[in-house]
Amino acid sequence: MRLQKGSTFLLSAGFASFFPQLAFAHAGSRGHVLLLPTQLYIVGGAAVVAVTFALMIFVVRQPLSGQHQISQNYEKEAEPNYCLSLLSLLTLLLLIWIGFTGNRDPIQNLLPLTVWVFWWIGFTMFTALFGNFWAVISPWPILQKLLQLFTGVQTNKKRLFGETERWAYWPAVILFFGFAWLELVHPSPMDPETLAGFISLYVLLTTLGIKIFGAEFWLKNVEPFSVFFRMVGWLAPFYLKSSPDRKSLLSIGIRWPCSGLLRSESLPTGGVAFVLLVLATVSFDGLSKTFWWLSLVEKNPLEYPGRTEMMLPNTLGLCITFMIFFSAFYSVQRLASWLNPEAQQTSSFIYSMIPIAFGYHFAHYLPTFIVDIQYAFIALTDPFGIGWNLFGTAEWVVSSSILANYDSAVLIWYLQISGIVLAHVGAVIVFHLLQLHENRTLAKTLQGQFPATLLMIAYTVFGLWLLSTPVIS
Repeated sequence: MRLQKGSTFLLSAGFASFFPQLAFAHAGSRGHVLLLPTQLYIVGGAAVVAVTFALMIFVVRQPLSGQHQISQNYEKEAEPNYCLSLLSLLTLLLLIWIGFTGNRDPIQNLLPLTVWVFWWIGFTMFTALFGNFWAVISPWPILQKLLQLFTGVQTNKKRLFGETERWAYWPAVILFFGFAWLELVHPSPMDPETLAGFISLYVLLTTLGIKIFGAEFWLKNVEPFSVFFRMVGWLAPFYLKSSPDRKSLLSIGIRWPCSGLLRSESLPTGGVAFVLLVLATVSFDGLSKTFWWLSLVEKNPLEYPGRTEMMLPNTLGLCITFMIFFSAFYSVQRLASWLNPEAQQTSSFIYSMIPIAFGYHFAHYLPTFIVDIQYAFIALTDPFGIGWNLFGTAEWVVSSSILANYDSAVLIWYLQISGIVLAHVGAVIVFHLLQLHENRTLAKTLQGQFPATLLMIAYTVFGLWLLSTPVIS
């Protein structure tokens, strides 16, 4: 396949994903009444994914060749910049101090707004567009250098269980589950002092991990956010790489969106579990607020004792959601193996789950981001709560009316559904190209791809239902 041919299809598929919107009449705020049945746009979104699969069969029939071969389609990531890493570490320590000593109101304290708004939502979206900046600015590389400087212990080599790939990514799975539990289950994840305490423990854990097991293994396989942002960065049309001459800070490359996922190496089981956990986490975040879930657990978080009463059912729900996703993934893998027993079974399918996970991350958090980013900029102009107005935003009045205004709410809804549908379109294209690379023939590719496409269509329906169903705030 020539790049021009595949590129033409990619643009066509992206354009086609907007056609179902002609039948949509749903506002971004879930308080609006649907003017058309929900099934119309759910079926429309699922149809786009199915049509993409069908078109790929006719448009792309051979593996990528020449300079666009999958095994050569990704670049070495940019190396950390230790000046920016030091600035990041100092900022982190300052935010922890603000969390302990600043205003206890979460919407006036810079720590929770930085963590949950600027970083977890905003920086993730930024990474999906501009590449893995976290590899450059993360506080952990300079922490490793400081440990090595003050302790004299070499911290850049793998040690103990780091010598075997059997453990790869599983510690990151455990730590990311803890992060998800804090966000979704803990009664007060926005409380500044509580959040500062958790982050302090995490910094201590990271310090010990780097010292004992080595920075190379810890940051590649254990530190969950290094793993997370690295995977999200594979989606980016712009990406960072080390400059060949080492004279400039960064070298920026340009590629087709999601082409960083066209990778020949196979993720270990722990890496597969990590991607599925990210997808399960954001899915359960939406599910846990639905009236369906609340009626199932027979509890009301708006009544005393509130979220505390929901801790056990939500913990179980998060675990069960992950296990369902994990079981569904491997069931599809087994079915594909049964349909095509001669094919070498790899974890290439999991790469197509990454755009889906980000697509729902974007759609799920978009309304929250639009409102909370206003609080974040207000808090940023007076980080210590002493009356500063560094950026002239102290007098801002936060407006959430954009979520209630019909025109803006419709626009938000269109952005949400476009994010989900385009993510699934990208997933179908990525998996098709990976399957062609592994099987080399179209017939074997289809045998392995058909069950996965059905699973993607099913999640499209589930994701759009989550966006459209009424929730409790």
